[in-house]
Amino acid sequence: MAAKRKSPVKSRNPDLIRGVGKYSRSKMYHKRGLWAIKAKKGGVLPRHDPIPKAPAAAEKSPKFYPADDVKRALLNKRKPKPTKLSITPGTVLILLAGRFMGKRVVFLKQLTSGLLLVTGPFKINGVPLRQVNQSYVIATSTKVDISEVNVDKFDDKYFAKEVEKKKKNGEGEFFEAEKEDKKTLPDDKKEDQKAVDASLIKSIEGVPDLKAYLVARFSLKSGMKPHELVF
Repeated sequence: MAAKRKSPVKSRNPDLIRGVGKYSRSKMYHKRGLWAIKAKKGGVLPRHDPIPKAPAAAEKSPKFYPADDVKRALLNKRKPKPTKLSITPGTVLILLAGRFMGKRVVFLKQLTSGLLLVTGPFKINGVPLRQVNQSYVIATSTKVDISEVNVDKFDDKYFAKEVEKKKKNGEGEFFEAEKEDKKTLPDDKKEDQKAVDASLIKSIEGVPDLKAYLVARFSLKSGMKPHELVF
């Protein structure tokens, strides 16, 4: 253990006032003997290599939480499952959203994605074969016999949209492309719609007033209480 100094270390250039030393810069040059060291080293003062910096320590976790919430993506471990369905095929549904809002349609089957396959039929009220979310329908107590309707070929791939990339450079090509965007329904899908309608209309015509019921659009009128309605 090193011995403690009895007397405090005194500076070679004490301050007369704060920031102003007693001796000048040239005086301290001779007083410290730098001239002798410079003469010994060939007229150049020795320079020491810089001390290498210590390796940066590992970043410590902050003691406090940040003031702003940092959004992090959550790991989704859920596997998609088809939604449970309490509606039986052949039930008449009322559409609550979309292009055909208020129309009555016939439920044919549930697709793998959980969406419902429905149709108007198209020949009666103009609603073609389409897939809808069961959250946007109201099931009624009216049912149609669909035992003769073949819906095996209809799945999620049947309704998948084809994505095509088109180059639109000039104004003429732009307007021509807009005209091409208005595509007509393929002939095979038209035939599928006719086949489904033909089998379904036979069952509908066998029930009195059912055709007029499907044609009529559902709507609420003044004085009607939605919570008291029975479908």
